[in-house]
Amino acid sequence: MASSPASSTTSRGSSPVRTILTPAALVRLGVGWGTFLALALSGPLLEPPLPGPLLIIALAVIVGVILLCSFGVVHEAEHLARRLGDPYGTLVLTLSIVLIEVVLIAAVMLGPGEHATIARDSVMAVSMIILNAVIGLSLLLGGLRHGGLAHNRTGASAYLALLVPLAAMALALPAVIGRNGAYTPGQEIPIIVLTLALYGFFLVRQMGPQAADFREVDAGPAATAGTFTTAPAAPSIRDTLTRHRGEIIARVALLVATVLPIVLLSHDMAALLDDGLERLGAPVALSGVLIAMIVFLPEAITSVRAALGGEIQRVSNLCHGALVSTVGLTIPAVLIIGLLTGQDVVLAESPANLLLLGVTLLLSVTTLAARKVTALHGAAHLVVFAVYGIALFS
Repeated sequence: MASSPASSTTSRGSSPVRTILTPAALVRLGVGWGTFLALALSGPLLEPPLPGPLLIIALAVIVGVILLCSFGVVHEAEHLARRLGDPYGTLVLTLSIVLIEVVLIAAVMLGPGEHATIARDSVMAVSMIILNAVIGLSLLLGGLRHGGLAHNRTGASAYLALLVPLAAMALALPAVIGRNGAYTPGQEIPIIVLTLALYGFFLVRQMGPQAADFREVDAGPAATAGTFTTAPAAPSIRDTLTRHRGEIIARVALLVATVLPIVLLSHDMAALLDDGLERLGAPVALSGVLIAMIVFLPEAITSVRAALGGEIQRVSNLCHGALVSTVGLTIPAVLIIGLLTGQDVVLAESPANLLLLGVTLLLSVTTLAARKVTALHGAAHLVVFAVYGIALFS
């Protein structure tokens, strides 16, 4: 395949600034930082309670800007992902998304009002959105276009092996051993340590001895015989960092500059969102669902594009990797915030949601145990997500 002029330049380690600071990137930076400055100057004018129309306009603008910046973050993370190769690149992308989610949840927790269940609601919503809505849609569309798609079953199994205990510690165990749905302070510390230790060990294995388990399979002639091999290994990460140091540093700097407006705007969004949902009398869990939708919309689009391109292992890496990172980092983060602020962090889920989570994990195991995933698998996941929507408003 012939390389583009840009790629030829970057291969010599000196990517032109103009290929990174594109007009779209500058617009995102300008809109993000400009909105933050405008809100900072407006001061008490936007403090709740606001008149209904002004509340809707302000919330729409802030959410729109956060989404715009989120797409920018994902755009830069995708470039880094392609440059670094899997699993390193996908890890950059998923951690970028999880960082945004943790920031938004922390902003709600530290904002006005009582939000003891925001972490639980967000993690549950993320689990349902990723495992059922995003993966379901990706498998449905990818299966309709390509038929059966071969994935790396060892890598997919590794993700699910982590999700089962992490989800149990996050959403089920507090109901059994906790107090009023929350871990006691004495229980929180070992749960934080165990969660971070398991997640850390996963990262070490994913980026080291088991890196090949998370690469696309090569569905070549051997596929007809029922066997698959992993695609050829990419250049080592050390070589990549050496050859493309300038581009990587520039994209990381742009990614951070695009994330910061999200961090700074999240407090205003949390306050306005809380006010709006209270006026509507909406379910408390809807706040977590909205945060999950805002955070994972860009990655959902990326996953669907990957499925349409036949990159089903990339879908698994994006979705399952994001969920492992979400549970593995969000739960310890909110528990630490709770310990530092003295807040109760209610994590125990309702029986209906625990049933749906169990069904989802069982369906995921069944789906990814297959030699090939199909559109039918995707349809089953979408039905479970629809049932979750029914349960949310019941």
